[in-house]
Amino acid sequence: QKISFQASNPGQFENDSDVVWQRGHVPETIAYHGRVGINTDAPDEALVVCGNAKVMGRVMHPSDSRAKQNIREVDTNEQLRRITQMRLVEYDYKPEFASVMGIKDT
Repeated sequence: QKISFQASNPGQFENDSDVVWQRGHVPETIAYHGRVGINTDAPDEALVVCGNAKVMGRVMHPSDSRAKQNIREVDTNEQLRRITQMRLVEYDYKPEFASVMGIKDT
């Protein structure tokens, strides 16, 4: 099977180090050891998607109860007391960030 990649700047794949795209250990997967950007050439996380993403299936998130154990109720009054100690803020996005991310209402 062949895997094809197309980039607006093919030079971004030029690298003096070893190839970082590899066939995954699980069938029909590939692995990349580094940051991946979709619609950005400057990803600052493992995966950055600038634009909408459609997911057809499940998304596992660390907050998912399937990944936890010893789940128990807590004292609501104590938690509300802790919330009142939180610092709440409002903010505007920096224009250069909003422009790159396609955010119109900053």
